[in-house]
Amino acid sequence: MAENFEKLQCWQVCNELKIYIRTIILPSLPKTERFELYTQLLRASRSATANIAEGWGRYHYKENIKFLLNARGSVAEVLDHSLEAKGWNYISDKNLQNIRLQTESCIKLINGYIKYLRNQGE
Repeated sequence: MAENFEKLQCWQVCNELKIYIRTIILPSLPKTERFELYTQLLRASRSATANIAEGWGRYHYKENIKFLLNARGSVAEVLDHSLEAKGWNYISDKNLQNIRLQTESCIKLINGYIKYLRNQGE
């Protein structure tokens, strides 16, 4: 297991997604969405890395997996909010495609880590 959560590949790619959302997507949203879509996207992207970190800090594999499932849900939420942003023409097709690729990568790595932990817990 990694010596700290920052070494986990799933945390690293989720952190990259969070940075992309923060630097590229959020500034493109209109001010009318400041307390709606903007906040939801920011919270979901932060939640993914936070849940991975919190799970890593837990003692039991089952507890860690619970937080990884939450992180996976947060990544899916980022994609859902991004689809809405595209639906309102707040973001481009290219930005949505980048988010799709990043969220797919996040979910694959989280699923791989869950599988690893489940095998360790047997």
